[in-house]
Parts: sequence; structure tokens; C-alpha cells
Amino acid sequence: MPTAMDLMTAEVVTIDGNASVREAVDTMKENNVRCLIVERRGPEDAYGIVTQRDIVYEVVAWQRDLEEVKVHEIMTKPLVVVNKDLDIRHVARLMANVGLSRAPVIFDGKLQGIVSVSDIIGAI
Repeated sequence: MPTAMDLMTAEVVTIDGNASVREAVDTMKENNVRCLIVERRGPEDAYGIVTQRDIVYEVVAWQRDLEEVKVHEIMTKPLVVVNKDLDIRHVARLMANVGLSRAPVIFDGKLQGIVSVSDIIGAI
């Protein structure tokens, strides 16, 4: 069975938590992605994530200003992450149990990639 590392997307688009939601939207559009990993503030900090859903549900639906709202205000943190060597069946089970559609792959404390439900579907 493949592992998280075998299926992950290695080029992950990140953003600073202090960036505006407008910057996040622009970055998503430029990179054709549905989420951004929010960078850690330091080596002991956890990664975060901001998704298109977060932006629609937390900003657009409430008519909040995209320029004023900061990514850290709407992101999810800390993230459920997976080890690069985790069997994809276990990744799928973890995602199902927690209700995730994507999970960052961490190795040696560093972001290595992201594995999504689409990656798993593509492998079966």
C-alpha cells in the first residue's frame, strides 16, 4: 500500500497568519488551490490551515471586509497532521474519523506536503 509521502502534493502553498483574507483569496486563485497552510510563528508553533470554506462561511457570509480580516482570525489551528510513512489506509481512516478532506504531511517537524481525499481517490 502507498504511504502519505507517495500520494502527497509536495508543493504546498503557504501564507502568513497576519495576511489579510484578500491576500489569501488572491494566493488561492493564483495557485489554483482550495486551501493554504498557515505558516508557524516559530519552530515550536503549530501549522494552521485556511480553506475556501472558511473564507465563505466566516467572511463572505457575514459581509466582513476581506482587507480587514486576518487569516489567523478564521484559520483552523492546530492541524491534524500525518507522518510521511503512514499507510494510506490509515490516513484515510484518520481523515474519516476526524472529518478532514486534507492533512499536511510532516517529517522532522517540517511541512513536506499535503495529502487530500482526491489524492486517495486517485490512488485506488
